[in-house]
Amino acid sequence: MVRIRGTVGDWPVDLTIELDDADWARLGAQVNLQVESPASESVVKKPAPQNDALWQNVLSLVQGAGQISGPALLEQLEGLSGSTAAGKRLLVRLRHCSQVRVQSGADAPLYCWAAGA
Repeated sequence: MVRIRGTVGDWPVDLTIELDDADWARLGAQVNLQVESPASESVVKKPAPQNDALWQNVLSLVQGAGQISGPALLEQLEGLSGSTAAGKRLLVRLRHCSQVRVQSGADAPLYCWAAGA
């Protein structure tokens, strides 16, 4: 059960939403959160796996460019993934990828392919 209290403009809001285990699982899958099952506290569900084909395309893009500025890369990632938010998540994932090196550029970070280095 989730209880939401507050106001919308001048109107008071007191809303209670009841969700069963299947509803919580679907909600968790939509927002990529880790969800603990109340029946088994030691088991934690893993977030949904990233789209491997999309990730391979992202790596190929950086590898083909050799180096690319953050804004230019974000623009291309938005096109590949379909949204700005997904493009930004891919940029964060690239920052933690051992095959990519991020350098400080004059105006923006540079994403450099470093797999062979």
